[in-house]
Amino acid sequence: MESWEPLKVLILGAGKGGTALIDLLARGAGVEVCGVADKNPRAPGLRLARSLNIPTATNVADLMAKDGAHLIVDVTGDATMPSQIAAMHASNVETMSGRAARLLWTLVQEEQELRAQLMQADKLATLGTFAAQIAHDLKNPLYCIREFAQFIEEELDPSRIKEYSREILKADTYLTSIVEGLTAYTRSSCSEPESVRLADLLDQAVKMARFATVSNEVEILREYQPVPSIHADPAELLQVFVNLITNAVQAMKGQGRVTLMIRSEADKILVSIKDTGPGIPATSLSKIFTPFFTTKERGAGTGLGLSIVKTLVNKYGGDIAVESEEGKGSIFMIRFPVPSPVN
Repeated sequence: MESWEPLKVLILGAGKGGTALIDLLARGAGVEVCGVADKNPRAPGLRLARSLNIPTATNVADLMAKDGAHLIVDVTGDATMPSQIAAMHASNVETMSGRAARLLWTLVQEEQELRAQLMQADKLATLGTFAAQIAHDLKNPLYCIREFAQFIEEELDPSRIKEYSREILKADTYLTSIVEGLTAYTRSSCSEPESVRLADLLDQAVKMARFATVSNEVEILREYQPVPSIHADPAELLQVFVNLITNAVQAMKGQGRVTLMIRSEADKILVSIKDTGPGIPATSLSKIFTPFFTTKERGAGTGLGLSIVKTLVNKYGGDIAVESEEGKGSIFMIRFPVPSPVN
C-alpha cells in the first residue's frame, strides 16, 4: 500500500484570514501546518498556532528559512509579499497569494459559518431535551416567591417580613443561576480564545447536564489533578463537556455514577468521562463520531453531537477516543497537547 507524505503548508498572516485557515487546515487529514508567521506578535492566529504546537515567527524570513514546506499561503494582504516570497523560497515550493488566497479565505469563512450554525443547532436541540426538567426546576422557586410574597402582604411583624424576604432572595438567586447557566451554554462561540481551566468547565457542564433527566440520582466523582490551563474558546469546550456528560446521564437513565478525571499524561492533558451505563454496542463504536449517526431513539437526538465534539477537540490539537463494554459502561478520553510557553 502506497503511503503519502502530508502536504506541508506555511501560512503567512495570522489575522482573521490566517486564523481561519489554521483552524481548518489543522483539522484536515493529510495536511500539516508547518509554520505561521505574522509581524504582529499579538495576532490571534499566532496564539492559536502556539496552542497547537505549530512553529510561529514574527519575521517571515525566519520561518521560510526552514526547509520542508510544499505550499505557502499568503493572506497578509501585503502587496510586496509575493516578491519577497519569490526571492526567498525554493523553486519546488508552490505559492498561493492574491486573488487565489482571497478565494480560499472566502471558502474557509463559509465553511466556518456553516459549522457554527450546525453547532448552535445542536446546542438548541440539547436544550430541547432539557425542557421538562428545566420547567420543573423553575416551578418550585417561583412557587416559593409567590407564597412568601403573599405572606409579606399579610404580615405585620418586621422580623418575619425580613425572614420571608430572605427566602425570596434565595429563590431568586437559584433562578438566576439557572438562567445564567443556560445563557452561557447557548452563547455563540467567541472569536478570541482565552486561557481556560478545564476543571471549571467540567463543573459548569455538570450543572447543565443535571437537566438531562427527571431522575436526579447520578453520583458525580471528581478526580482532578493540577494541569495547565489551555488556550481555547470556553463556549466550545463547554459544549464538548455538556454533550459527553449529558450522553452519560441519559444512557444511565438518571441513575448511576459518572467519574470525571483530569490529569497530566506525558506531553498531554487527559480529560476522561466515565459512566456506569449500559455501554455502546461493539458494532456502533467505529461509527459514533460519524455525522448523523445516533444510537438514541428517533427524535431523541440530531446525530451531530459526537461529531461536533470530535471537531472541536481536534480544533485545539486534541484527540478523542472511546472504550466501552456492554453492561459495564463507557469512557470517553480526550487528550489535549500541553500548551507551549509563550515568550
